[in-house]
Amino acid sequence: MRVRSLAIVGALLVAASAGAQTWEPPRLPDGKPDLQGVWDFQSLTPLQRPADQEKAVLSAEEIAEIEARAAENNAAANAPSEVRDEPLPVGGNVGGYNRYWVDQDASVVDDGRTSLIVDPPTGRLPALQPGVELIELSLGEDRPGTRPVRARAAGIGADSYEDRGLAERCILGFNSGPPIVPAGYNQNIQVFQTADHVAILNEMVHDARIVPLDGREHLPDGLTQWMGDSRGYWDGDTLVVETTNFSDKTASFNPTVATAVGTGTTLRLTERFSRVADDTLLYEYTVDDPTSFTAPFTAALPMKRGNGMYEYACHEGNYGLLNILTGARVAELDTAEQEQ
Repeated sequence: MRVRSLAIVGALLVAASAGAQTWEPPRLPDGKPDLQGVWDFQSLTPLQRPADQEKAVLSAEEIAEIEARAAENNAAANAPSEVRDEPLPVGGNVGGYNRYWVDQDASVVDDGRTSLIVDPPTGRLPALQPGVELIELSLGEDRPGTRPVRARAAGIGADSYEDRGLAERCILGFNSGPPIVPAGYNQNIQVFQTADHVAILNEMVHDARIVPLDGREHLPDGLTQWMGDSRGYWDGDTLVVETTNFSDKTASFNPTVATAVGTGTTLRLTERFSRVADDTLLYEYTVDDPTSFTAPFTAALPMKRGNGMYEYACHEGNYGLLNILTGARVAELDTAEQEQ
């Protein structure tokens, strides 16, 4: 099923590229495809097919409508406050970011799919194993939960830094994975190649994965890492990266930045990078975790040639966590004084 789904996706993407039938990827001196450069992974296509959507592929008219609506929303959000329907609150909560910081050039994937997930054919995540729950946390409310907090950009409270998500603590980006799932901003990676290594640099939280291609074994089972232990090889013109040894402090998968499923210790992740056009790097990944999900699932995301990488100074500018904890302590003192 997975092979068939990916073959269909690959065929659609290649057919959509100008001159695809005769296009050959640029190659490095060792003959391998040149995957290097900056690649932008923002997308208007959701991870899962909406529950009320029966179609697997959108029409050209539907794609145009979605992209036009996104452009209108961006224009409205970027407008000066005096022309908005609701001006920003004076002295109140204006949010963490204005629209300047949020990516605004996303489009529907090239082949018009209604989900990034291509297997199962439903375009939705498989069912969870009995006893496994989708953990839903919050950006601002106290929620029942336990440490470690495995959501990326949400937490269970403000008692401690350990109650906040991994991205709030600048440990892992909320969209950079692995696996990579579009969200928000800083949606770029940069790929570097040598004959025996590939480096994948994330713009978000500037994490880098150094992937050996020399056939070495994975790390011992007891040695885990935040981003796992990656090993790569070439399958024809496709770079395959297999990653294990994830930390128990990470989730098996984060469907959104505020949700988490399972633990990384039971995850085996397979990623595939294929140059399918001059401006397109096809990124595919398969999440295989029989402890959390009843079946593996695969997503496909065409990344477009990016304009450049930006510095992401997370800890250097991370006043949010300090303010969250400081504000919580002040609120506790106020409550204590009122109760006296």
